[in-house]
Amino acid sequence: MFNRRTLLAASVAAFALTVAPQDRAQGGEPIEVVATFSILGDMVTRIGGDHVAVTTLVGPDGDAHVYQPTPADARALSDAEVLFVNGLEFEGWIERLVDASEFDGSRIVATDGIEAIPFEEEDDHHGGEEHAEHGEHDDHAEHAEHAEAEHKEGEHGHDEHAEADGHDDHAEAEGHHGHDHGAFDPHAWQSLANGEIYAGNIAAALAAADPDNAATYQANAKAYVAEMQTLDAEILALTEALPEDKRTIVTSHDAFGYFAARYALTFEAPQGLSTESEASAADVAAIISQIREEDISAVFVETITDNRLIEQIARETGARVGGTLYSDALSGVDGPAATYLDMMRHNATTLTQALGS
Repeated sequence: MFNRRTLLAASVAAFALTVAPQDRAQGGEPIEVVATFSILGDMVTRIGGDHVAVTTLVGPDGDAHVYQPTPADARALSDAEVLFVNGLEFEGWIERLVDASEFDGSRIVATDGIEAIPFEEEDDHHGGEEHAEHGEHDDHAEHAEHAEAEHKEGEHGHDEHAEADGHDDHAEAEGHHGHDHGAFDPHAWQSLANGEIYAGNIAAALAAADPDNAATYQANAKAYVAEMQTLDAEILALTEALPEDKRTIVTSHDAFGYFAARYALTFEAPQGLSTESEASAADVAAIISQIREEDISAVFVETITDNRLIEQIARETGARVGGTLYSDALSGVDGPAATYLDMMRHNATTLTQALGS
């Protein structure tokens, strides 16, 4: 009996009999790259510009936690020169896709150099103040320079990045929140200071794969980081203006630990770090009690989750639904979070307007 992985590999092999691989021409055609999910795909597109052709596997409003790769994904990956993954075991399905596609390009872990938040700290209710030092630009600039230097040492092949994907030195820690992410919170993009490190890693990887356009990639990344820093300062100003008793946020799943750390907020969620997790009755009861005790006035839904639980909590506590947040995926092009920067701005504005009212 064929399993999903066998069927995927067979489909790719059959397709390969009729379609020859496409080699990049020497005449300046864009390099083929793959990004695993929409937020990362937007970053790669912004830095690569016209010199890259980006295929994003999990598109807008898609849930990478529960994604199932397709034969079309495998074909796209087999043609790619570079694969960008988030790492920190966010993409639990990536290894079987790489195997099925026989991808032999460079695998780049976009979170290399980021100081990841352990799940043990996630269990401490995402208190922002205890992690505030993680968000300083000086610390992250050092990480970015280090990560960029590592990429410039040479092209990173599949074997080297296979070990780096997900920070495997910590991958043995399993069972947190009923899923298999590993020892760290993978949602590192939720801090713009971390976004700078993503940008540095992406630019360095593209420069290594396409040296002729290296200066363009670095210039694009520099401009992008400047926009991140401007927006980061705006969000800090918004969140710092919140009263101390209006800094606790209830949302669907634990995707905002880095946002909490950077902007000195506290996030509570009935689900764990993966949307595959199921909230226990005790967890839900504890959050309901906390909302009542702390007089939390608003709760927030997410685009990728089943929001019936949050709506139930709102009904039972009298808290209003303060708005919709984008955690693991962008919106469509006509939505309020069509790019990474738009998403961060939308989330911050939605949160602070609801909490400050």
